[in-house]
Amino acid sequence: MSITARLADLGVTLPDAPAPAANYVPAVRSGDLLFVSGQISSGPDGLILGRLGDGMTVAAGAAAARACAISLLAQVQAATGDIEALDQVVKLTGFVNCTPDFTDHPKVINGASDFLVDALGDRGRHSRSAVGAVLPFGVAVEIEGIFRVR
Repeated sequence: MSITARLADLGVTLPDAPAPAANYVPAVRSGDLLFVSGQISSGPDGLILGRLGDGMTVAAGAAAARACAISLLAQVQAATGDIEALDQVVKLTGFVNCTPDFTDHPKVINGASDFLVDALGDRGRHSRSAVGAVLPFGVAVEIEGIFRVR
């Protein structure tokens, strides 16, 4: 099944790729690898703000991570011209805006990982890191990715 069909089955339409917020490019290609800059949590209503361990639930953080994954796929589509050129999600690095005592970073970033496997099947399985950080604009999550593309 195509990626486009799987996304449609999930009720997801890829948005336009977000523009960079500073002096960097959204993606850099090196051979068959595409390095996508960190995508911050945002949705149709704007930025998804919050701090895990300080009023934001793990479920809300996971939803924010899912939104980041959708933005990552939008960047892949923009960089390649066709989402079907995506062969493999290689690596994600997830950053969670959280209090110092918060320890469920992996559960938050699972929102992105689970979505990518649902949307891409085996092509969505990847290596990953999940860490706590202070994030720009007060967003809940930021995720960067490395993808193998044609």
